[in-house]
Amino acid sequence: MSELIVANGTVMNRREFINLAWLISMGFLVVNLGGVTYLFSLPRFRAGEFGGQFVLGNAREVFPPPGEAPVIFPKGKFWLVRTSDNLVVAIYNVCTHLGCLYNWDNQTVRYRCPCHGSEFQLDGTYISGPAPRSLDRFVMHLVDAQGNEVASTDADGNPLPLPDDDLQVVVETGLLIRGKPRGASYLESNSQVSEEI
Repeated sequence: MSELIVANGTVMNRREFINLAWLISMGFLVVNLGGVTYLFSLPRFRAGEFGGQFVLGNAREVFPPPGEAPVIFPKGKFWLVRTSDNLVVAIYNVCTHLGCLYNWDNQTVRYRCPCHGSEFQLDGTYISGPAPRSLDRFVMHLVDAQGNEVASTDADGNPLPLPDDDLQVVVETGLLIRGKPRGASYLESNSQVSEEI
């Protein structure tokens, strides 16, 4: 009995049946692998995770007073800064030189990278060291109580004016803006930098 009769009356031997079963199982495997690969390639960033959106709350509660030390958000890998001109910015917490995590130095009032000594101003502008550019920034949105966007970071990453301390602050850690090259400044008042150490 090496022959098998299929439902429509055709005859199939054992070899044809095994080949057909093998082909069907391989097709099923290819379809599953394709589906899993597609689902794996989709971004899965959720609010409050790096790569997603951080809804931080009122600007009054989130930002430091004007000109004071920045506030770090380790989960989002960014610093929130308010300059003495009441401009705000979200700065990525990774040095533009080789990707080290830098720190704020209260004594010298600047960011310092512990790996190779790059230094940056409060707003992330390059001061000295081997870093090729100023610090990278994240896109930030200022939103009113009704959910309407009042201000958003522009394509160059310039700091935002903060018109009202009651605005909600939203930082998009999935939207990175590369820092400006050495010598370029975000703020006119930062163009004259003291090189004292």
